[in-house]
Amino acid sequence: MRKILLLTLLATAVAVTPALAATALVGGTVHTVSGQSYPNGTVVIDNGKIIAVGANVSVPAGAERIDISGQHVYPGMVAANSVLGLIEIGSVKGTNDAGENGNLNPNARAMVAINHDSELIPVTRANGVLTAVTATNGGVLSGSSVAWNLHGWNWEEMAIQEPLAMHLRWPSMTTSTAWWVQKSEEEQKKDREKKLKELTEAFDNAEAYHKARLSTKKGGAFHPVDVRWEAMVPVLEKKLPLFVHADEFQQIEAALDFAKEREFKIVIIGGRDAPRLADRLVKQNVPVVVDNVHQMPRRSWEPYDAAYTVAARLHEAGVKFCISTGGSTFGASNLRNLPYHAAMAASYGLPKEEALKAVTMYPAEIIGLGNRLGSIEEGKDANLFVTDGDPLEIMTTVHHIWIAGEKVDVASRHTALYERYRERPRRDGKESALTPSPAESK
Repeated sequence: MRKILLLTLLATAVAVTPALAATALVGGTVHTVSGQSYPNGTVVIDNGKIIAVGANVSVPAGAERIDISGQHVYPGMVAANSVLGLIEIGSVKGTNDAGENGNLNPNARAMVAINHDSELIPVTRANGVLTAVTATNGGVLSGSSVAWNLHGWNWEEMAIQEPLAMHLRWPSMTTSTAWWVQKSEEEQKKDREKKLKELTEAFDNAEAYHKARLSTKKGGAFHPVDVRWEAMVPVLEKKLPLFVHADEFQQIEAALDFAKEREFKIVIIGGRDAPRLADRLVKQNVPVVVDNVHQMPRRSWEPYDAAYTVAARLHEAGVKFCISTGGSTFGASNLRNLPYHAAMAASYGLPKEEALKAVTMYPAEIIGLGNRLGSIEEGKDANLFVTDGDPLEIMTTVHHIWIAGEKVDVASRHTALYERYRERPRRDGKESALTPSPAESK
């Protein structure tokens, strides 16, 4: 009996989370992103939410006041496409959990595979990226993604919305003769036709399954549950969007035709050739997640800045877009560079304010969480970071982070290594000229 009582008390203690005290960030420049900035503003956080923001805000009694004079407050950046948490070291197979075998895995859930103790998570958030969308990357139908905060004890605590979307990786519609391609052009064509056939049959089978299950629920003939097709039901019922990974013109065009025919709500991930289909994207109201601005030209006739100008061209054409990076095998370790992809786009025609929105407000809106993330407004989640300058500039340092209203340490493996070698003895006996990291100087 005493054992049962002790276990009950322990479970209760674990389940009860102490309420966070209100916090007021005062004296800094508040960049709301969605509206005006406040040069000497205040942001008040309570119970995980932003409860007040502005120039003349009263600080609640008992709130912790943090003076950030001379610094800047920004909403947490949102990475709309990544494999963060699924891959630790891209070249080590045992740390890669991003893909499943086979082409059809709609029942795969990225969230349950995320390693919440990954060393890459603190490295990423230390640069202001506080929310990520993670998806598996195997096959044609690769499963559902999740939007999650980059802080927490486990994946249940970190998840914001799961499932977020079903991910479809559209087969390449062209052949390649590059030296690294092992299949012949004829084999590539056969592989493409096979995948397109599997894709069509998968959605047809899912629709047939859905009808059969509805009939079973209404008293008709029994039809057993199939976890693969069951995962696709929210897509068929238009409750879950379809995120289509497509870069080439023919891929995007085929995906738009597919969405129009089946009346699906889709988002294009990648979108390298999206500006060439801007009119259709606007007409069908299809957003684009521009994935990886830092790319070389893919065709011999393309200008050197083809990838750098994609965001600017989409903006000029009126296409809803955002910028992300990190969907490739080595993307998890480079997700921390998200702000610099936006900076590159700004250097090649995208207005600076649009570049900042492209990694904060716009991705939040595209993934359906614009009411919670992406800007500093009353009622939104308190995902914020404080810097000593423009977050799109590589010399800027993040000094403070709040995720869901909780102050999070800026320390990471990078800062630990920096401090380790900063303290390395010098031959001349002098102290290191390197300044302390934010984790040590706070």
